[in-house]
Amino acid sequence: QWRPRPCELPSREEVDMSTVFILADFSGDKATKTTAELATVAARIGAVTAVVLAGSAKGAALAATINQGPIATVLVIESDDFVSHGVAASADALANLVKEKSPAALLIASHAFGKEVAARVAVLADSGIITDAVDVAADGTATQLVFGGSTTVHSKVSHGVPVITVRPNSVEADFSASSPAIESGTATISADAKKATVSSSQPPVKGGRPELTEANVVVSGGRGTDGNFTPVEAFADSLGAAVGASRAATDAGWYPHSHQVGQTGKTVSPQLYVACGISGAIQHRAGMQTSKTIIVVNKDPEAPLFDIADFGVVGDLFNVLPKATEGVVARKN
Repeated sequence: QWRPRPCELPSREEVDMSTVFILADFSGDKATKTTAELATVAARIGAVTAVVLAGSAKGAALAATINQGPIATVLVIESDDFVSHGVAASADALANLVKEKSPAALLIASHAFGKEVAARVAVLADSGIITDAVDVAADGTATQLVFGGSTTVHSKVSHGVPVITVRPNSVEADFSASSPAIESGTATISADAKKATVSSSQPPVKGGRPELTEANVVVSGGRGTDGNFTPVEAFADSLGAAVGASRAATDAGWYPHSHQVGQTGKTVSPQLYVACGISGAIQHRAGMQTSKTIIVVNKDPEAPLFDIADFGVVGDLFNVLPKATEGVVARKN
């Protein structure tokens, strides 16, 4: 089972200090901690430039929230095409920037939007791409977990500017304060990127819990909940955790698909992952196996997920979780 290594930034003499681009990641109007994680990895390769793609007159405000991590420069590119034409316009602008500046690498967060942008950029810039990296070395070698997390692969792009997507929470970020220089750039959007227009959009409804892919603690429920996620949510709230679900639970309509953890859902790498009533199909394991500590609660002692658990509780989640919640709350008080 893979565990992320603490980040030790190499000295300037140990790396080629050419520019490395990262696509700044935002939630609402603030930079996410994923931006700092990308910067931490990118700084092993060279001097980091965070690229901000924003609608007109919004870039400066977003750039001001990038104040953590080893970022030398923030490059702000504003265009209403990013709003009107979505991922195609974003990828087109980023690909043109890559072709013009030839950075040492381009790192992007490995979520749905990030992977789609990365794939399009790689095609447009005639570059190789590596997705779902859990680590990147100073020479650009990426570490991936494939075949449901059962095999570790080390790979390196051999053609063009390396485009690499990095899983959120897979590295320990450098959150030291930074004051990067802010520069302005221009967007070049081709007609092909404007063939589809976004007629309307609605931001996801956010509750009081952390974003699933960025949370340090995730509590997930599966088939064993029988559709009742109340004890799962109560335990998650006691820990300040995000709530996830297995595919079986989301397919049954018990929990929103946006919370699905797995190969066809979201990939998470929290400090603590608590799986409740989840047997551990390979599809689910692929989405959470890089978690730092895994706790499994299941009344079936033969559940496959116990094989990768750091701690296991054989018992009914409806008996275990309320007691665990009481214990957490009592410890806090």
